[in-house]
Parts: sequence; C-alpha cells; structure tokens
Amino acid sequence: MKNIIFIHGLESSGKGFKGVYLKKLIPEILTPDFIEFDQKKSINDLLEKRMAQLKSILREKDLWVLIGSSFGGLMGALYTLQNPKKVKRLILLAPYLEPSVLDLEKYNPVDVPVIAYHGKNDDVVRLKTSREQAYKLFTNIEYNSTKDDHKLHKTVKELDWIYLIS
Repeated sequence: MKNIIFIHGLESSGKGFKGVYLKKLIPEILTPDFIEFDQKKSINDLLEKRMAQLKSILREKDLWVLIGSSFGGLMGALYTLQNPKKVKRLILLAPYLEPSVLDLEKYNPVDVPVIAYHGKNDDVVRLKTSREQAYKLFTNIEYNSTKDDHKLHKTVKELDWIYLIS
C-alpha cells in the first residue's frame, strides 16, 4: 500500500477535477479537503492552518508521494523541506512558489526527487518565478513546461501517473 496524497489548490478541494481524476486512477490516494480560502483572512494564516492539517494527516506514516497543485504545491514543497525523510517523491502541478510566502533563507536545499509540470499559458502563477524557486530548494528536480494553462487539465490527463507515483 502506497502513501499518496493529493493537495489541492487555494480555491479548489479534494473533489475538484484533479482530485476526482486521480482518485479514479489511484484508488488508495488521499484527497482531503483543506480549510476553505477566505479573502478576508491573510494567506499566511491560511497556509499555517492548512499546513497543520497536512502534518496531522501525514504524521502516522512515512515515505509519502505528495502531489501538490498550485497552493497545494506550496504546501507540498514546504512539507518536503521540513520533513525530507518522510517524502519519497514530490510532484508539483503549477506550484505557487512565490518568494513572498516561501522564504528561501529558512531552508536548505533537499535531495528528494521532485518533478514539476507548469503550463506556459499560466496566468495565475508565474512559471519563471516558480521554476527559479524550485531549483533553489530542490537538488533532484525536473521542471517541465507544458502547452497548458494554470489548471493543467490537458497535462494531468496525458501524464503516466502510475509511473510517476512508483
């Protein structure tokens, strides 16, 4: 039994397109719903609360495959940086790795295998910034740009998920 979790984006849920799609392909995957985004609250406060939820879910087992989309990519990256021995692989989908929320000074680069997919037509998260941040944080990384937008629906359907999670 593999330990696999999908971490949804800022305004999504575990029941969004990616969560449902991955659950059909990988029945054992966890697709939890994290605390809803509230525009009245700070993004850092939300990140702190969602990270507490994530840590609680991942506490029991080791060697996780984390799949993080957008804001969930930020969460997966942070968890991996803080707990590299608990992560087997990190898969990032258009990860939100903005310097304003991800302070590079706090972390040493880690050697966990990371593969990222980011749409060239992403108008939500800047590809160049996220890629630059990712290469500073992870030493074993492959960052792919695809012909897609932020949601990556086309890319998600084309990926060999069974290979990616193995």
